[in-house]
Amino acid sequence: MSLQRAIDFRTRFRRREVLLGTFVKTPSPHVVELLGDAGLDFVVIDAEHAAFDRGAVDLALLAAKAAGLTALVRTADGRAATLLAALDDGAAGVIVPHIDSAGQAAETAASCRYGGTRGYSNSPRAGSFGASPMWRHVDDADSAATVIAMIESQESAHDIAGILAADGLDGVLVGRADLAVSLRDRTPDTRLAAALIERVIAAAVAAGKPVCIFAANVGETEGFLRQGVTAFIVSSDQAMLRSASRERVSQFRRLAVGSP
Repeated sequence: MSLQRAIDFRTRFRRREVLLGTFVKTPSPHVVELLGDAGLDFVVIDAEHAAFDRGAVDLALLAAKAAGLTALVRTADGRAATLLAALDDGAAGVIVPHIDSAGQAAETAASCRYGGTRGYSNSPRAGSFGASPMWRHVDDADSAATVIAMIESQESAHDIAGILAADGLDGVLVGRADLAVSLRDRTPDTRLAAALIERVIAAAVAAGKPVCIFAANVGETEGFLRQGVTAFIVSSDQAMLRSASRERVSQFRRLAVGSP
C-alpha cells in the first residue's frame, strides 16, 4: 500500500467525503487486482467471515499495492497481534469487529498506533522491508492508519458516545445484521434495529465522526446518505459474481428458448 494513498484515504474518510468500497471475500490476489480497475475508493479484505489467513491477507494487500487500490482489513478479532499483522502487511487501516465499549475502542486504537501500544518493526511491507528509518516509519504509520470500530451489539450502541470519543478512533462501521441479531429483531424490515441504527448514525454525525455502512446494493445507500452516512461498502466480490453469472445464464436461456 502506498503510504500517501493511505494518508489520503484517512484524510478523506475523516473529512466525511462520500466513499465507495466493496468486500473482498475470495482469498485471491487476482480478485483484488481486478477490482483495482473498477474505480472504487477502497476494498475491505474480509478476514472475519471469509477464508483469509495471514498469508492470504498478505497476498491480497500486495495485489492492492500493485493495482493502486486502497485496502482495509476487517480483522478476525481485536487482539493487538491481529491488528499488528494487518498493518505490518500494508493495510491502509483496519475495521475491528465487536467493539462494545469506550474502553475497548480506546485500547483498539492504541494497538494500531506507535504513539499507543503498537509493537515496532520496520521490516514488513509497511516499513518498506527495513528501508524506512525507524522514526520516519513510526510517524508515517501513525499518520496513515485508519481505525474503524464495528458497532454491532446493543452494548456498543448504548455506549456510542464514549466509543466515538475514544482517542485515535477514526470512525465507525454499523453492523446492521449483527445489531438485528443482537436485538433478536424479527420484525418486518427489522424496524427495531433500524431505529437503533438511526440513533448510532445521529450520534456520530453530531460528534463529527464518519459512519460507514454495508449496503447490499446501490439503491440501499440513498436513505443512509440522507442520514449522514458517508462511507459505503456495497456488495462483495462473491455477490457480484453470483449476480453477473445468473444474469448471463438467464440471458442465454431466454435466447435459447426463442431459437429454432
